[in-house]
Amino acid sequence: MLAPIPTSIKLHKASRSLRLGYADGREFVLPAEYLRVLSPSAEVRGHGKPVLQTGKQQVALTGVETAGRYALKLIFDDGHDSGLYTWAYLYQLATEQSTLWQGYLDQLRAVDASRDPHTSAVRFIP
Repeated sequence: MLAPIPTSIKLHKASRSLRLGYADGREFVLPAEYLRVLSPSAEVRGHGKPVLQTGKQQVALTGVETAGRYALKLIFDDGHDSGLYTWAYLYQLATEQSTLWQGYLDQLRAVDASRDPHTSAVRFIP
């Protein structure tokens, strides 16, 4: 079965989110930070070795472009714009949001990293 294609796509710059609506009436709001840290790009996926994204709590979406008839290209204010979010991947992000987000938070915790861009990864030990 093919993933559903959104019938409405709305970028909300003020709330830093993307709203997806589907023909069955379901709507999902995906925060920019969530979309950025789970980008399907090679930069994030790391060619098989994922690169944990940190400090992206304040990232915003600045643009959304269609990529053919199969995906969206999302443009973020930190310069990231290389991931193509297929309809299937967007639907997965939407329907599995709580699980995927918790997995990301668990990864951050495991390496003592932060969502906060003002928190340094360097720890000083007296």
